[in-house]
Amino acid sequence: MSQNKQKSSPGINLIAGGTAGLFEALCCHPLDTIKVRMQIYKRVNSKEHPTLKPPGFIKTGRTIYHNEGFIALYKGLGAVVIGIIPKMAIRFSSYEWYRTLLADKQTGKVSTGNTFIAGLMAGVTEAVMVVNPMEVVKIRLQAQHLADPVVQNAKNVMATASAAIPNGATANFASAATATTTATATATATAAGSAVAAAPKHYKNAVHAAYTIVKEEGFGALYRGVSLTAARQATNQGANFTVYSKLKEFLQSYHNKDVLPSWETSLIGLVSGAIGPFSNAPLDTIKTRLQKDKTIKSVGEKTSSWKRIAVIGTQLIKEEGFNALYKGITPRVMRVAPGQAVTFTVYEYVRGHLERLGIFSSKPRPKKLN
Repeated sequence: MSQNKQKSSPGINLIAGGTAGLFEALCCHPLDTIKVRMQIYKRVNSKEHPTLKPPGFIKTGRTIYHNEGFIALYKGLGAVVIGIIPKMAIRFSSYEWYRTLLADKQTGKVSTGNTFIAGLMAGVTEAVMVVNPMEVVKIRLQAQHLADPVVQNAKNVMATASAAIPNGATANFASAATATTTATATATATAAGSAVAAAPKHYKNAVHAAYTIVKEEGFGALYRGVSLTAARQATNQGANFTVYSKLKEFLQSYHNKDVLPSWETSLIGLVSGAIGPFSNAPLDTIKTRLQKDKTIKSVGEKTSSWKRIAVIGTQLIKEEGFNALYKGITPRVMRVAPGQAVTFTVYEYVRGHLERLGIFSSKPRPKKLN
């Protein structure tokens, strides 16, 4: 994104950005699923397991694959794909628009500071319009199989207790002791059944999840944690576009050409994408907890979102330590950095190809010579 480059048309930004986002999602979504599972994992504090630690990146991935299958790694992909085209279109189009507003009126150049501001504004714009509702749906889909250990135990108890209840024929000849055991088993099975019934409902797909969330919790639930999402996206895109632009300009000057090899575009995209997660990991962790839970304990419905954020952050540090704020940082960097490498590489390639074809250009295409 050089300082004086020609602005692409919105149509090119839409197609190139949407295609880049689709490739990013297909390549990196499993890492995002693992990241979310690591962030919402709740440490079990019991007498039997006082030193139990949250699982790491590899163990979390293996657990998902072993218990739920390979397809589970792509859970929530539907929500991402549905939102990826407008997300990328808004990101690149708004960035170019803000960049044009901030350009020097005389020279048309954009300073490094204004490039950062354009990235910040593009991040806020995409967060409000697309990213937050999409992530609420995605996180609910990714987290729905993480049933509480009590519910899992209840299922086992219910199965064991049900097996202990004799059928009608046997009950007629049951002794007093057997009757007592039967009554206990029946009560246990009933209580366990209530616990299982209280478990979170499973969403069938992205559309069904969005519909259920709006129906049961209201439209505002899709914007739970929007302030954190906006802050995260703003810092991400501010750093992302600034570093990418500066590195691209340096390489263009070094090679003395505008078009860089694909591997160099991937490399600078990888570097620029890795910076954001380290600066806003606590925001992302708290945001994930806030969006996952339907209700926040100890906080009233009329409490401001920032107070809920403070309560979640304080509770997280108190129960799991300060390092919990950086839970999932490894898979997040592994998700975001390669994702940006894929995004910029595909975006630059598709955009350049469409510009050469002149499909969205108002200028007439030159006729081929016979």
